[in-house]
Amino acid sequence: MHTVYSDEHHHQDGNVELFEGKMVKPHEIPRRAEIVLERVKAEKLGDVVAPREFGLDPILAVHDRGFVTFLQECWGDWVKSGRTFDALPHVWPVPGLLPAGKARQVSDSIDGKLGHYAIDAGTPIVAGTWRAVHASAQVALTGQRLVATGERAVFSLCRPPGHHAGHDFYGGYCFLNNAAIAAQAFRDSGAKRVAILDVDYHHGNGTQQIFYERADVLTLSLHADPKQEFPYFLGHADERGHGVGEGYHMNLPLPWGTEWPEYELAMDAAVKRILLHGAEVLVVSLGLDTFEHDPISRFKLQHEDYLRMGEKIASCDLPTLFVMEGGYAVDALGVNAVNVLKGFEAG
Repeated sequence: MHTVYSDEHHHQDGNVELFEGKMVKPHEIPRRAEIVLERVKAEKLGDVVAPREFGLDPILAVHDRGFVTFLQECWGDWVKSGRTFDALPHVWPVPGLLPAGKARQVSDSIDGKLGHYAIDAGTPIVAGTWRAVHASAQVALTGQRLVATGERAVFSLCRPPGHHAGHDFYGGYCFLNNAAIAAQAFRDSGAKRVAILDVDYHHGNGTQQIFYERADVLTLSLHADPKQEFPYFLGHADERGHGVGEGYHMNLPLPWGTEWPEYELAMDAAVKRILLHGAEVLVVSLGLDTFEHDPISRFKLQHEDYLRMGEKIASCDLPTLFVMEGGYAVDALGVNAVNVLKGFEAG
């Protein structure tokens, strides 16, 4: 299995995030990708290849142009305002703030722009953010192209992750939705039906929002119950899509403390729905923060469970693109990621 990797991810290296009411060092750090790459090489999973450059068009097929421009220009605007520390928002246009019928406008101020586009204060923007997130999208697109041209499976080792980023918002350490960009690229290259399976501990709210009113991309998310966990406001089982997309989104929220037997039942339900959809290709948002020792998560999956997860994904019998998402037990991240891929190859 090819792994697509870019060293450009190092340019996203924030200093602080707001986490549980405290300013702390970010959990999403360059070492995450490095340790996965080390394990890929140690296990001789396959060739490691550099990404190709596909430009902005595939990104703009998913994301709002104004939002993308904001990501490109944010750091420069932040520095012009006299600040050189990490850019974080501090004010948001919450529901009810504006008079009825008045559309929300983008502020001229960088602080207003940050609040307009961000969903949290835990996703710092620094000097190299755009450089890193653009490269991460190209990593996903290169994997997509390899699968579209005949590879059974490819691992796009994306960093920063992407599944919390929506059409016109960022947060949860995510800026561009790599899995969604890849899924749209599959559609644009001829696939009639695509499925995205999100196995990250946190709900893939951005992916849900992007495809919620569409029937051509089936989206499924296994995650911690949003009544208990980030992103809190989305991810409930009754969110099934809207309009023509009704029935083409599936949320499988699970309680704190979930272990493999309960997780396996949710996986089986997701696989059954993917097969019913008649998908031609599968994109997996591969988050590993379901691990029992993850510092910000509360599931109880163990190393060997990720082999089983890979086997379950393989049972879909589809060309598959794995896109790296979360996972913050850094020392174990390489083992768990590669276990999924090895389980898939053995399946």
